[in-house]
Amino acid sequence: MNDNPANGAAPSASAPQLQALAQYTKDLSFENPNAPRSLGPQEKGPNISIQVNVGAKQVSETDFEVNLLLEGSAGEGADALFKFELDYAGLFRLTNFPAEQLHPIVMIECPRLLFPFARQILADAVRSGGFPPLFLDPIDFHALYLQNAQNQQDAGAAPTLQRPQ
Repeated sequence: MNDNPANGAAPSASAPQLQALAQYTKDLSFENPNAPRSLGPQEKGPNISIQVNVGAKQVSETDFEVNLLLEGSAGEGADALFKFELDYAGLFRLTNFPAEQLHPIVMIECPRLLFPFARQILADAVRSGGFPPLFLDPIDFHALYLQNAQNQQDAGAAPTLQRPQ
């Protein structure tokens, strides 16, 4: 008899598992401060700036809430076309991972799973604001994680996750 599970079989109880339990919009803001003037033809493409932040907190022994915060704008000052802020979150369950792997999984893999959904929400919000949809390039969350880890190391801080209260 073969003890290996067939393709598509449920993983063993001791195998590491990452489950997305829920995804949700915590906060969404879209501003179109100069409408309708801003909706006409533009002489040149706007300067678009975007900031990406990832946060996480542990809500139980195995569950983590991960927030993907995307903030940005098109245009500047009196010529601003639009501004947005999206706080998109997910609740993830991590079981059977070694403790040293939890932080990278939570801060790299979880936001990677959330990003396509947040990207679509922003594209729809910008389009609903009267502009062509904003298509964000994929984000390398591994590189972002390494950059943040280096910044924390330079500052003398160790990466941590918020623990449940």
